Amino acid sequence: MGKVASQSIQTTIFSYIGVVIGYFNVLWLYPYALEAAQLGTFRTIQDLGLLFVPFAQLGLGHGITRYFPKLKNGQSAFLSFSLLLAFIGFLIVSSLFYIFREQVVGLFSKNSPEVINYLWIVLMITFLALANSILDAYSRSYLKVAIPAFFREVLLRLLTGLWILSFLGGWINFDQLMAGLILVYGIPLVGMLVYLIWLKVLRLDFNWTSFPEGFRSSFLKFSLITFLATAASTLILKIDSIMVSSMVSLEANAIYTIAFSMALVIEMPRRAISQVVMPVIADHFSKNEISEINTLYKQVSRRQLYICLLLFIGIWVNIDSIYHFIPNREIYESGKWVVLFIGVGKLFDVAFSINGEILVFSNYYRFNLIATVIMSGMIILFNYLLIPIYGIEGAAIASALVMLLFNLVKFFYLKINLKLNPFDLHSLKILGAGLLVLALANFLPVMENPLINMGIRSILIVVLYWMIAWLGFSGEEELEWIRQKIKKPGS
Repeated sequence: MGKVASQSIQTTIFSYIGVVIGYFNVLWLYPYALEAAQLGTFRTIQDLGLLFVPFAQLGLGHGITRYFPKLKNGQSAFLSFSLLLAFIGFLIVSSLFYIFREQVVGLFSKNSPEVINYLWIVLMITFLALANSILDAYSRSYLKVAIPAFFREVLLRLLTGLWILSFLGGWINFDQLMAGLILVYGIPLVGMLVYLIWLKVLRLDFNWTSFPEGFRSSFLKFSLITFLATAASTLILKIDSIMVSSMVSLEANAIYTIAFSMALVIEMPRRAISQVVMPVIADHFSKNEISEINTLYKQVSRRQLYICLLLFIGIWVNIDSIYHFIPNREIYESGKWVVLFIGVGKLFDVAFSINGEILVFSNYYRFNLIATVIMSGMIILFNYLLIPIYGIEGAAIASALVMLLFNLVKFFYLKINLKLNPFDLHSLKILGAGLLVLALANFLPVMENPLINMGIRSILIVVLYWMIAWLGFSGEEELEWIRQKIKKPGS
C-alpha cells in the first residue's frame, strides 16, 4: 500500500477540496442563481456530453494503464497512437449523433424541450473531456495522479462556479452560460497539457515501429473489448439523470441532481484510491502476484468502508439541516429519500472494493464487459419500470439495486476464479459499528439552530465512531492507518 497511500492521500485532499467547492456550487449557488428548469438544462447537457466520452474513448483509458508497463521505450509514440485512436472514436460518435439527432430530440421534446436548443454543446464537451481522459490515463501510468485530480476535481468545479457567478451578476445571459461550458471544460485540458510538458513526458512521436511485436494488435483488442464495459459503466452512472429529464421534467432532474450530489460525497475516498490503485494492480498482474492483489483487495475494502460509512452516517443524520441551507429548499428537499437510496448504493460499491479494477486488468476482463453491459441494460429497464411509479425515488432505487447486483456478480466471479475475497471478520465489525452509531444517532439532541445542530451532531457521531475503535471493538487498524497518513502523508 506504499505507493497507493502516498498518492491517494494527496488525491483525496484535492478530491475533498473539490467536494467543498462542489457542495457550495450544487447545494447553494446553482439553486440560488438558476431556476429549477435552467438547472435541469445545465446538468442534462453536461451529462449527455460526458455520457458519450467512453464510447468515443474506445476503452483506451484502461488500455493505456494496462499496456504502459509493457513498454521499455516508445511511451511518447504510445500516447500519439492513443490520441489518434481517440480522435477516430470521436468522429464515429459525432457521426452517429448527427445521424440519430431527430431521435435524440424526440426524447426531450415532450417533457424537456429546453434541452434541444443546446444539443450543439454536447459534442464539444465530449471532445474536451475525451482528450482530458486520455492525458489523465497517460499521467496515471507514471503514477502521477494528484495534479490531474486537481484539474478534474478542483479546477473544473471552481471554473463552473465562477461562470455561474457571472450569470448571477448579470454579466452573461443563459445562452452564454451554456456556451461557456466549452471554456469551462477546455481550461483543465490546457492545464493537463502544460503539466505533462512540465514533466517532460509529452511529445508527439509517430514512430510506432518501436512497439514490441504484436503490441498494437493486443492493445487494440484489449481496449475494444473493455470499451463496452467502460461505456456501460458510465451509462449506469448517467442514464438515471437523463431519463428523469426525459420521462419527468427538467425541474425533477434538478432535484435529483442535488440529492445525488450529496450522496456522491460518500464514494470520494473510493474514487481517489481507485485512480492510484489501477497501475499497481496492473503491475501485480504482470508479475503474477495474486496474493498481493488479495491483500490489497482486503485493505482497500476495509479502509474504504470504514471512512465511507462514517460519511454516510454524517450526511443522513444531518439531512434536514443540510437541506435547510439550500435556496428554495421547499422545491429541493423532496429529494431527501434519493440521498438515502443512492447513499446505500454507494456503500455497496465501496464495501465490495476494487473488484472492477481487478477484473479489468486480469485475464477475465471479458467477463467484466459482459457483466457491465448486462447491468447497463438492467439500469435502463429498472428506471423505465420504477420512474413512472415512484418518480425520482424510483431512479434512485434502480441505481442502488444495480450497484448491489453488479457488485455481487463480480464478487462471486473473482472468488470462484481467482480465490479473492475482500471480506473477513473485520468487515462485519466495521459494518456493525456503523449500524450501532446510526442507531445511537437517533438519541442525539436536536438543536433549533440548524448550523449548531449539524455541528454538534457531527462531532458526537465522530466521537462515538472513535470510541468504538479506541475500545478495540472495530476499526482500530483503520483508525491507526488514518492517523499515520495524517502524520506522514507520503509514507
